[in-house]
Amino acid sequence: MANLTLTGYSDEQFTTQAPAPSQYVAMLNPSSISLERGVDHSEDSSGTSAAAPKFKQLPSDTLRFELIIDCTGVVDDTRTDLKTELDTLSAVVRDYKSAIHRTNYVTVVWGSTLNFKGVLTNMSVNYTFFRPDGTALRAKVKLDFRSYIDAATLAKQQNQQSPDVTHHILVRDGDSLPLIAQSVYRRPEFFVALARANRLDKFRHLAGGTTLLTPPLKAAEGQHG
Repeated sequence: MANLTLTGYSDEQFTTQAPAPSQYVAMLNPSSISLERGVDHSEDSSGTSAAAPKFKQLPSDTLRFELIIDCTGVVDDTRTDLKTELDTLSAVVRDYKSAIHRTNYVTVVWGSTLNFKGVLTNMSVNYTFFRPDGTALRAKVKLDFRSYIDAATLAKQQNQQSPDVTHHILVRDGDSLPLIAQSVYRRPEFFVALARANRLDKFRHLAGGTTLLTPPLKAAEGQHG
């Protein structure tokens, strides 16, 4: 059975594994995992409560789970030093790394269920079992992570079909400027501004195979005249 594994990386593309110790393998797999995925919307300033909220962004995902580290020898008789276990885990996910001036970027992988890339936001340790002399033998470790995507990858993911960024559109036979304006801006009347942006004098019959620039346009730019 595969155990949940946390791996530290030195770069935000998750390609360069951090110096050792760079990996921690859970002694016991978590009994549950919480993965939160939200959606941010801007506040409605129109004063109309029934107005549809405007999409703003997709915030980072949040991953939460708890690991039990049992060093009594019952789970694994080769891993009986709780301090070493906690130090190794902390080195992978939390400790400051002077070479990169931050903590590691971390992947959390568990079979086909989980493959999460992010950074640690919280780590709490609850000691639950002790020797008579007070030496801790067992602990519950709660870990919170926030997903992380490097800026270049994020820009590629967000630069899809949004009308507030510039695109290049390949004209197909039968396309018209009003049709393209409707497809890109959801406003067919923007065809005038679209023609102006592409310096088109005659645009009733577009030649298939040509490329049009579709820049960000405001409502005022789409008016006739």
